[in-house]
Amino acid sequence: MLIHIHPENPQPRLIKQVVECLQDGGVIVYPTDTIYGIGCDILQQKAIERICKIKNVDPQKAQLSFICRDLSNMSDYTKSIDTPLYRMLKNYLPGPYTFILPASKQVPKILQSKKSTIGLRVPDNNVCQDILSELGHPILSASLPGDMVEEYTDPDIIHDRFEKLVDMVIDGGIGGMIPSTIVDCTSSEWMVTRQGLGEWES
Repeated sequence: MLIHIHPENPQPRLIKQVVECLQDGGVIVYPTDTIYGIGCDILQQKAIERICKIKNVDPQKAQLSFICRDLSNMSDYTKSIDTPLYRMLKNYLPGPYTFILPASKQVPKILQSKKSTIGLRVPDNNVCQDILSELGHPILSASLPGDMVEEYTDPDIIHDRFEKLVDMVIDGGIGGMIPSTIVDCTSSEWMVTRQGLGEWES
């Protein structure tokens, strides 16, 4: 199913429809402030397993992250955030960054890797923000399977390619081609492990 949501003023009725799909264990393709992603409700284990199958990865080894509504929502899924880290996150979020942080016990067991870290994001995207507000907790986020190709910026082409694998493709306008910048914050020396869209000055 392809659903058109206005990128600036998302229609509440359609946001509700997306959230109902997520709560029913659905898998969606949705816009972020960088590239289109594939996601599900983090509390729906079967949906997480479906995404890992689509991506052909083991849930505990997969590079999956959580899309959070804001910094306080994000802090539920990581161990204590000290003052310098908090200031840095506040400075960069919302924005095109994924921060790798130590995972808290609130991260579902299926996703707790041996390294027990989690990627956390707060995208600057109205559709994402409204879905998260309505849902009340994060959504799991992964990049679309396969190579990052230009077609992945066009929701119609994404829909043609993935309609049999996912329950819903959200058309929130043309997406970007550059993924988020990944910053590893698991030690006191923060380090960029993937330079993406976000400019980083440590």
